[in-house]
Amino acid sequence: MKRTKSALRHIVAIGGAMSKAGASAPLLIQYSLSLSKKKKPRILGLSTATGDAQSSELWFYKLCANLQCSPSHISLFARTPTDLAAQVMASDVVFVGGGNTKSMLAVWREYGLDQILRSAYDGGVIMTGSSAGGICWFEGCLTDSWADSYTSLPALGFLKGSCCPHYDGEVGRKDTYYGKIQSGELADGYALDEAAGIHFVNETATCAITASKGASAYRVSKRAGEIRQRRIKTILLK
Repeated sequence: MKRTKSALRHIVAIGGAMSKAGASAPLLIQYSLSLSKKKKPRILGLSTATGDAQSSELWFYKLCANLQCSPSHISLFARTPTDLAAQVMASDVVFVGGGNTKSMLAVWREYGLDQILRSAYDGGVIMTGSSAGGICWFEGCLTDSWADSYTSLPALGFLKGSCCPHYDGEVGRKDTYYGKIQSGELADGYALDEAAGIHFVNETATCAITASKGASAYRVSKRAGEIRQRRIKTILLK
């Protein structure tokens, strides 16, 4: 299945820890589903970042259980389907779960899934995800893929700049992100609180969303040698 280039391209990048939103967590998925303008959109789950752990797949289906959607998933650690492109292209929304970002990207590239996702995105498939699934769309990101340290990592490059997840939820995230932008190791970018995300339309940030009161997202940049943080207008989903 081929898709022509779409006039509208959407990415909803979420900072992680959707569990902190409790019963409101499905609202973060519903937001992306609503962008499809379909009564029962097809949503495809990718849990590559946890090695396709069964618990991750079950969590995804549970999250979708009470939403008007048709969920499915692709596993790259069992018998990999030969029609990867067809499955992705037939979806309305792709949701990428959290885990090890570095390992996830390596596996995607081995199977050519990175290029398939690029074609799907250009064709109008809505991309979303949390934690690893939120930061993978940027040129670079701050990751804890290596144990006991935060490191920078080149990502897919669908979106310009860098991204930091778990901004308010993990000690050292904010300071490390500031330091890597200050040194030039990471470009200016975006920081995402737990259970908060940013909606990009045609690669431009339009608003922040959250299912957890008080959480938000930020533009972080280096200006005149100093790191500056600007809160993005945030919509509390209900």
